[in-house]
Order: sequence, then structure tokens, then C-alpha cells
Amino acid sequence: MARYTLRRLLLMIPTLIGVLLVNFIIVQAAPGGPIDQMLARFESADALSSTRLDTGGGEVEVSDDSRGARGIDPRYIERLEQQFGFDKPAHERFIGMLADYATFDFGTSFFRNRPVIDLMIERLPVSISLGLWATLLVYGISIPLGIRKALRHGSRFDVYSSGIVIVGYAIPGFLFAILLVVLFASGAYFDWFPLRGLTSPDFADLSAWGKVKDYAWHMTLPVLAAAIGSFATLTMLTKNSFLDEIHKQYVLTARAKGADDRRVLYGHVFRNAMLIIIAGLPAALVGIFFTGALLIEVIFSLDGLGLLGFEAVMQRDYPVIFGTLYLYTLVGLLLKLVSDLTYVWVDPRIDFATREA
Repeated sequence: MARYTLRRLLLMIPTLIGVLLVNFIIVQAAPGGPIDQMLARFESADALSSTRLDTGGGEVEVSDDSRGARGIDPRYIERLEQQFGFDKPAHERFIGMLADYATFDFGTSFFRNRPVIDLMIERLPVSISLGLWATLLVYGISIPLGIRKALRHGSRFDVYSSGIVIVGYAIPGFLFAILLVVLFASGAYFDWFPLRGLTSPDFADLSAWGKVKDYAWHMTLPVLAAAIGSFATLTMLTKNSFLDEIHKQYVLTARAKGADDRRVLYGHVFRNAMLIIIAGLPAALVGIFFTGALLIEVIFSLDGLGLLGFEAVMQRDYPVIFGTLYLYTLVGLLLKLVSDLTYVWVDPRIDFATREA
């Protein structure tokens, strides 16, 4: 297993390079790069500075000799290219980026003038808080609910609970977030929870227990909104997985030998039924931690990695784009490896090293 783990870790290197290369080519080919963004800002500011209002008659007067009318100095564009590194060929920039990323040096943001790693570390606690609690909530409710639905398949409980989780799945997370804000945070109906932020302004002055309550108070609505869409998938996956295992021959044999239902369920069925659920854990974690929380972060004014990556794409802030992409890919690959190792922990009969050999 140690050799298998080492081999998987080594395979992550070409995978990371391939993902970065594909996205590097796509981003370079996309119009409206950072230099275009800077020139657009420059022209807007220049047009504003060259325009004035005639207070007497209300007429707008535009200066003919403004910098915008004469065009932009090519030397200014050359300085921008040097500043952003576009004076070098694309392959040299990509190789340099790989060398820096090997030491987790993601460079400096084009428009924030701060190291990308500092921006990511600053936003990471928000994404971790939102993703961690949403994941724990989903798994803590969906797995027991799915098991109970499998044991009571076809009953009223099964039918009614299926209807509830499917309705929850049909509601988009951002729409549910808006509904929660309107009902419980806007003051139109109830004013029980805060509208924005991860903590209160006086958080540092609170006691230890006060900090816990304040943190939970702020996280309740965002976590519920982030988790609502994941209940149905995991609940039905758990139910179907357990139903499939319950009707297999080894379960009938165990019952024929006198094993009670609890021993059959948790001693035999649980280990096999949980394999397919564990397989989906990495994708669920990445989705909840990063991509799925973007609109939730916007609605509740939470400065997380999802919002940071979205703003970087809109501004063509390449260091932030590739830095967050590198982090997402690396975390996803590591979680996939953890998932495979968890397979072996749940069912020792699985041996990936032998299968690969």
C-alpha cells in the first residue's frame, strides 16, 4: 500500500501540469486580458478627466487634446506588458509558473497588489467553515435517513421523506439562501440571524463561549443554504446502496444462521453499502468547499475562495485564477487518494496495489 500511495502521489505531478496547461491555453486565447482591463480603466478615467459640465447652460464640453483623443502611448503599453510579464513568450511564462508553483509561490495579484498566497490564506477559513459544516450536516443527516428509508422501504415514512428531500433538491441553493434571508434575517418577517459576515464586529471582545455562539449564529443560514441541495442525492444513494446489499445472498445466509437484524446491518451490510458513498466523498467535498458556495458567499457577504476566484476571472487576474485552480486541483487529487485509502480501511479485501500490478 505504501508503494501504491507513493505512485499515486507521483502521478499527481503530470496531472497538475496537464490541468494547468489546458487552462493556460484557454485563458491566453480568451479576449480581454489584464492589459485590456487596465487600458479600459485608463481610457475611462481619462475620458472622465477631460469632460466637464458647463454650470451656466448645463452643456458638456470635451477637450479635443485629451490623451484619450490622441490615443494611448505605446511606451505605456510596453510598461504594462513588462509589469504583467507579457514581454516573454507564452512557453517561458508557463514554465516559470510551474517552477514557482512547485514551491507554492503563486505570484502577486495584478489588481490587488498583494501576494496571491496571502489572499488565499485570508479567504480560506471562510470556505473551510462553510464547506466543513455543510458537509458534516449533510452526511450526519442523509446517511442515517437513507438507512432508515432502506429498512422501511415502501412505508409512509419512506414516501413522505422522499418527497421532502426531492423538493429540497429541486430548490437551487442560492434561491433557498434568498428565502432564508427574507424570512429570518431581513426583518420583514423575523430578525433572528445576521445578514452578512462570519463574525460580529466585537468578536474579539467576546468570551470563549460568546465567540462560539456568535460564530454559530452567523453560520446557521449559510450552512443550511449550502447543504440543501446535497441531501437528496446522498440520501437516495445511501438508501439504494443498502437496499441492493440487503437482498444479496450473504445477508439471507447470515439471517438463516440466527444473526439479528442489527448485527446483519452493521456487521455485514454497512461495510459493503458504504463503499459507493465513500467514492462520492471527494467530489462532494470539492463541490461544497469551493464551487458550490460561490453564490452563497455573495448573498451572505462571505469573502471565501469561491468569491475570490470569481472576481479574479471577471478582472482577468491571472495569478489569482491559476493559484486558485492549482489549489482546487491539488485538493481534489489528494481527496481522491484519501477516498481510495478509505476503501481499504472500510473493506480490507480491497487491494488497489494488487489490482494495478
